[in-house]
Amino acid sequence: MSTDSEIIQRSLGRPSEFGELFFRHAPRLHRYVSRRIGEAVADDILSETFLLAFEKRSRFDHTYSSALPWFFGIATNLIHRQRVAEARTLKLAERTSAAQTVPDSTATSDAAIDAHASARHLAADLRKLSKGDRDVLLLYAWEDLTYEQIGHALGIPTGTVRSRLNRARRILREAPSLKEKENERVRFA
Repeated sequence: MSTDSEIIQRSLGRPSEFGELFFRHAPRLHRYVSRRIGEAVADDILSETFLLAFEKRSRFDHTYSSALPWFFGIATNLIHRQRVAEARTLKLAERTSAAQTVPDSTATSDAAIDAHASARHLAADLRKLSKGDRDVLLLYAWEDLTYEQIGHALGIPTGTVRSRLNRARRILREAPSLKEKENERVRFA
């Protein structure tokens, strides 16, 4: 099987070859984009990601065999153009979880109630992170990229990835919602 780099090089002479990269990586990229900004614009961002990658394929760094971090970088930059939509999605998740009524207790477990509350608090806490910290955290947590891949995707050094991830973790650990949750565990233990 050809590496992404080999496919990109071949596509310079035979553009149709680039389509193989779409079939190879589109599902994973779509999932990431959907989680970041919602299904409503995920298809558009995915399409634009591959269009931009195709147009800029001559600039791809062939020292990397996989183009996935490159695609994640392009998608993340496009997501920033849709930053208002991302903020609305997180705000909506926060409000929706807060506004949901609790059905009859025989039909709902404590775990489901806790999950709704946690989702609301997590959405609010994620909104508080800086754009860079949130990007690093979500690429790491949702897409399981390595520090090096995240650095490549975002065009930042690996050390910066590490520091942003550590800062995001610290901020989330110190978030009032997580401290309250920990206090509840201690109280009921």
